[in-house]
Amino acid sequence: MQTIHLPPSSRTLFGLFKDGMQLTYKQLVAQSGLPPRTVRYALKKLKDNGLIAEKFNFQDARQIIYLKRASIAASA
Repeated sequence: MQTIHLPPSSRTLFGLFKDGMQLTYKQLVAQSGLPPRTVRYALKKLKDNGLIAEKFNFQDARQIIYLKRASIAASA
């Protein structure tokens, strides 16, 4: 298995995703205590490494929902 090197901000965000938990960008900023720009960078790194997925928010189309990928959640 390949080791993925992530910045501390990405590891912090990844730790917020509990079993099946789905979070919006605003929730991630609030819960992590990180600046919004840092959260955007951390999300990009997590997406680039295939650790999280984006989902359309049907309740509010202006927001994207982020969740841990199922294959990663099953092996973690």
